[in-house]
Amino acid sequence: MAADTIFSKIVRGEIPCHKVWEDDRHLAFLDIRPMKPGHTLVIPKVAVDYLFDMDPEAYGALMQAVRTVARLLKERTGCQRVVEIVLGYEVPHAHVHLIPTNAMADLPPLAGSPGDHGELAKLAARLRGP
Repeated sequence: MAADTIFSKIVRGEIPCHKVWEDDRHLAFLDIRPMKPGHTLVIPKVAVDYLFDMDPEAYGALMQAVRTVARLLKERTGCQRVVEIVLGYEVPHAHVHLIPTNAMADLPPLAGSPGDHGELAKLAARLRGP
């Protein structure tokens, strides 16, 4: 269980938000520092710090909520795509960013530097395990 977070306070109505969508387990609201108009956060109402610590059922339900909100954003903003970003450090409460886009140019650069193929092969082998 995560600590009491700003998102928990939003869920309880102690801090206002610009609500976009809600069901009994999830809340979607506009990011107050949007990358693009319509940038929305989707959160579970019950705080869990790390997205991948959620139990499988809760994680699946969150991803269904994300899908619902992404469809709503695409339909109502007229964008070509809605991108999904999970960073996991800004607030210790699992959340997914949904950003309406019309081109890759709408987003900050996501690519790193080209990797060394020898090092990439070693890492892939380590990740696959014995």
